[in-house]
Amino acid sequence: MTTTKRIRNFCIIAHIDHGKSTLADRFLELAGTLQHGEMREQVLDSMDLERERGITIKAHAIRIEYKDRKGEIWEFNLIDTPGHVDFSYEVSRSLKACEGALLVVDAAQGIEAQTIANFYLALEANLTIIPVLNKIDLPSARVEDVKAAVCDLTGEPEENVFEISAKSGLGVADLLERMTDLIPAPTGEDDKPLQALVFDSAFDRFRGVNIYLRVMQGSVKAGDKIRFLSTGQEYTVDEVGAFRLGRVPKPFLEAGSVGYMLAGVKQVQDAQVGDTVTLVGQEVDALPGFQEPKPMVFSGLYPIDPADYDGLRDALDRLRLNDAAITWEPETSEALGFGFRCGFLGMLHLEVVQERLEREYGLNLISTVPSVVFRINLLNGEQIIIDNPHALPDQSTIDTIEEPIVTASIIVPAQYVGSVTKLVMDKRGTHKSMEYLERTRVLLQFEIPLAEIVLDFYDRLQSATRGYASYDYDHAGYRVSKMVRLDLLVNGEPVDALSVIVHNDKAFQWGRQLTKRLKKLIPRQMYKVAIQAALGSKVIARETVSAFRKDVIAKCYGGDITRKRKLLEKQKEGKKRMKQVGSVQIPQEAFLAVLKVQDDEA
Repeated sequence: MTTTKRIRNFCIIAHIDHGKSTLADRFLELAGTLQHGEMREQVLDSMDLERERGITIKAHAIRIEYKDRKGEIWEFNLIDTPGHVDFSYEVSRSLKACEGALLVVDAAQGIEAQTIANFYLALEANLTIIPVLNKIDLPSARVEDVKAAVCDLTGEPEENVFEISAKSGLGVADLLERMTDLIPAPTGEDDKPLQALVFDSAFDRFRGVNIYLRVMQGSVKAGDKIRFLSTGQEYTVDEVGAFRLGRVPKPFLEAGSVGYMLAGVKQVQDAQVGDTVTLVGQEVDALPGFQEPKPMVFSGLYPIDPADYDGLRDALDRLRLNDAAITWEPETSEALGFGFRCGFLGMLHLEVVQERLEREYGLNLISTVPSVVFRINLLNGEQIIIDNPHALPDQSTIDTIEEPIVTASIIVPAQYVGSVTKLVMDKRGTHKSMEYLERTRVLLQFEIPLAEIVLDFYDRLQSATRGYASYDYDHAGYRVSKMVRLDLLVNGEPVDALSVIVHNDKAFQWGRQLTKRLKKLIPRQMYKVAIQAALGSKVIARETVSAFRKDVIAKCYGGDITRKRKLLEKQKEGKKRMKQVGSVQIPQEAFLAVLKVQDDEA
């Protein structure tokens, strides 16, 4: 048995593209955890999507057995964490499974917004934070400036900041050696009742849910009967073990160790991230901080080919086995047919899920306008929560509407402060604070409605700052706003999939721009097509797609004018009948037009 004195549990926290996965690769290489033939770049990133985007979407864990320069064997448990704000709850649970964290900062790019957000998460978890300056060998590295900024953020003296190059391996061996002294050993005793934290889970189609555990106290082995505190579900343990690239079975998991557990759990929802596991018959307190996954962004997913509806339902079922944060329910749209209303943690989560459905299951999908969750306070005192614009009650029954607000942290070069502030004000944001991190880089904090940043905020922020900005946000509650539902009508018929909830001050601008875009996208018919934007029964904008005109009098070479008039009147009557029975086919591009409305504001 490895005593807890020889165990070190740690994670690496960093902004996207600051070298987190590369540093993990060097640790595995130095410790000899993987054979030479098993090594590859981003070895802990298992999805192609993670490799292509250079991000970590799913948390990973691996055990590293390290022999130090004195010949002593140490057990390092590296828990790799996602870096994006959409997965901040999973990050916080992973941090709870550790005693130390490496705060990695790119020496060329400096401190970014996610660096600060994850630093404060690590502080809240009472972790020992080791600041690390990566990519010091780059020609563009600003080692002294960035080191000074890191010291200001962490409060550490400059001599405590490690300077490394994860790619070349420079300084990594010294860092690994010093981690044995700097990261504290885990606490907990084997003879106490079992208390273990579920910090992640993944589905194995042969063995059920693979539960990732950090044992706080007690021990667990195959044959034990366990209980999940949040659901009360009980199971018998089939196998426990440690992580390499795959699973390595062990006789037991003791206090302080990190590993996996298989217990025949069939649904990921029964082993939720943040839950506490104990043995049946033992009483322990639940570990603090557990939350149910709360989707913040909702969108309709529809198959382009209606025959793929059953395939989409099966794909969502399978995907939810690996990702308990996805919620979905069947939905019907007059314009798009049968589909599903899905809930996501944020826009990155939505993009990742849609891309995985299209790649892994061969589906062609169209998503409707992303919407956030609104609280509706009715005149009768009742409060309802909606995530679909079509579910908004009649305006005469509504007292107030509350929309979600986020606190956004944006880091930009000083010369772009004006353009960023203007962008945020356009998005109904309010300024909170401004702080210089370095001589040329500024941290700005704003409060912005979530509905304003789910569409195109990131793209416009990068355009305004030439790609130099980074931003992160945290949910800050709800605020009463004057929101209205904007409906789109084609030939007098509302198109439910194009309805959006917008602020009253922006409704006219949205309606005008959207009708103009749809006029270009909807094909011409043999009759005029009216495109209208309406607030309730009041039309606020209109465009008309002109009709094709067949030249019915081309065959008339002369004669009385009444003959021509008779043919034109007959054509007019025919077009009137056609308009009554005809339907306008709305192309896929029309549903994407709503996402691009705000491009015209820039």
